[in-house]
Amino acid sequence: MRAHSRVELLRKLGRRGYTSEEIDAAMVRLHELGYLNDRSFAEGLVRYRSASRGPRALLAELAKRGVDRAQADAAVAGFDADAQLASATVLAERLYARRPSSSYREVLDSVGAKLMRRGFSATTVRAACRTVLSGASIEYED
Repeated sequence: MRAHSRVELLRKLGRRGYTSEEIDAAMVRLHELGYLNDRSFAEGLVRYRSASRGPRALLAELAKRGVDRAQADAAVAGFDADAQLASATVLAERLYARRPSSSYREVLDSVGAKLMRRGFSATTVRAACRTVLSGASIEYED
């Protein structure tokens, strides 16, 4: 039982064989009760997944789930640069511990590439790799 976006719920109900009239009535009722809100869904997903995903990956996931681009952008805007760096650094530390490398280039090639695939920007990836190599970890708040 998790929250769903409007489009996800439409697809799910359609797959389960409900008629379009039944689906429309359910969607209206859920919206009236406040259970169906793409903006809060997007914000919750960003809050939950930001520990392991960067903004690019979050935007792609929200688009896949049918969230409007403007609402997705607004939700990801709450994931500020400091929080992105903290998340990327924690991931980099975990990945670096598996394969410690000696040079910045080796860390950037192995750990940095994985962070890029998780949707972090090149600037954030470089800063996280430098932090891991320097041995300092970033303190962050929940």
